[in-house]
Amino acid sequence: MPLRPNPILPGFNPDPSICRVGDDYFIATSTFEWFPGVQIHHSRDLANWELITRPLTRKSQLDMRGNPDSCGIWAPCLSHDGEKFWLVYTDVKRKDGNFKDAHNYIVTATDIMGPWSDPVYVNSSGFDPSLFHDDDGKKWFLNMLWDHRSRNHRFAGIALQEFDPEAGKLVGERKNIFRGSPLKLVEGPHLYKREGWYYLLTAEGGTGYDHAATLARSRSIGGPYELHPDMYVVTAKDDPLHPLQRAGHGDIVETPDGDTYIVHLTGRPTTQKRRCVLGRETALQKAVWKDDGWLYLEAGTNLPQTEVEVPGTYDDAAFNAERRYAFSAGQPLPIDFQWLRTPEPERIFSLDAAPGKLRLYGRESIASWFEQALVARRQQHFDYEAETEVTFSPRDERQMAGLIAYYGRYDFHYLALTAEEDGTPQLEVISSIVSHPEGSLTYSGEPVRVGRGPVRMKLRIEDSKLQFFYAEGSESWREIGPKLDASILSDECGGHAEHGSFTGAFVGMAAHDLNGSAREADFSHFVYRPV
Repeated sequence: MPLRPNPILPGFNPDPSICRVGDDYFIATSTFEWFPGVQIHHSRDLANWELITRPLTRKSQLDMRGNPDSCGIWAPCLSHDGEKFWLVYTDVKRKDGNFKDAHNYIVTATDIMGPWSDPVYVNSSGFDPSLFHDDDGKKWFLNMLWDHRSRNHRFAGIALQEFDPEAGKLVGERKNIFRGSPLKLVEGPHLYKREGWYYLLTAEGGTGYDHAATLARSRSIGGPYELHPDMYVVTAKDDPLHPLQRAGHGDIVETPDGDTYIVHLTGRPTTQKRRCVLGRETALQKAVWKDDGWLYLEAGTNLPQTEVEVPGTYDDAAFNAERRYAFSAGQPLPIDFQWLRTPEPERIFSLDAAPGKLRLYGRESIASWFEQALVARRQQHFDYEAETEVTFSPRDERQMAGLIAYYGRYDFHYLALTAEEDGTPQLEVISSIVSHPEGSLTYSGEPVRVGRGPVRMKLRIEDSKLQFFYAEGSESWREIGPKLDASILSDECGGHAEHGSFTGAFVGMAAHDLNGSAREADFSHFVYRPV
């Protein structure tokens, strides 16, 4: 079979859950504070994947206004019971400190493209929920248990309880079926049944460089569960120089021909600094069931492989092609783009107000956890260019709009069209490069005065260095500001290091109005160009 490079979903696609229905494969990944919630990619050959939908689109399904950075949608689980799709997800409202407010929900759909139902609330006892459809017709709900008491280990184990789909609630006794291996931090449960055994795949070691996928099994769904002879079926924790790091949080799928694969989380740190500038990504490994009844990677090691045999042929040219986005009235926002937190996008952008352009309405500051106008797409290549053109008439320094490379409220680089106190337009390069809680703004170089017409903006990231450019009218590009450190747009710099910052780098368009007057900024197009 042809070889396909890993990862298969590059750039901020963590916590994969895979589901096959006939010849179609679907992977759901976490989206955290970015709206709409949950990314679903589709493939028919395991080689080429297309982003097809984000099912959590309505206020009744998801409202993340007020959610801190790296909260929101954690570790969805996508499954199919022969009749319809089931999507289980967590909306995390708080993650720091002893307490975690993590609410678990279920939505369903007969078609992967929807419509998806309003959510059924399940519980809030922990995060990373999943749903297992047993062959006797019963459905079982799993999630990690969170213990807020300092005297105990906070990752308390994996909870199992029956879910009654007719009543829409958990029934019977809740049981802690697995407390993890010595690596601890057990989470991300997925349950399977094969030849009379129940297999439990979990994530352990945190989502950083000690991450691992742990496998256990039992003859009874309620346990006790014995550990895999190697404990960890996928991990890079013992090989710090391996190209694929942070490997864990996996899920298992079988092809129609009976081959077995594991999808799992991974990250690719840069060589200069141990920073995963593309965030946490999804990789694929071929696996085999051996005579002892345990699953192993086909490569003969639990190290994630940088290439994987798949039925299809990977279209590398398509992935590395330039993407030009136009904005058309009456059409949806191009699917590659998301925004932050709010289920009321009409308050922050419109494709109809200025035909042929994306209009952003300046709202709260770039540090807001509630309502800010920032529309962006993932960085999926280590080196790339992005460009746009903005028409904006700021009245003073509290109004700004432009091109932004963004990780979170404490980590971004922003080329902003703003104004002096007297209303004279000017460009400023604004950065936040100091992690929480000391984060503060840095202004690079002197402001550059510009005219009142449209301003073209571009950024280029190469070897983890970011350079902004600007141009007016038919002028050639001019550099503005110094080369900036693009590696700060990573989990390792996101305020809580790799164990508490979970998203990825984005690039896009932003508008902010600290006067509260919702000043409009119109963007004519957007280009993302791998280099």
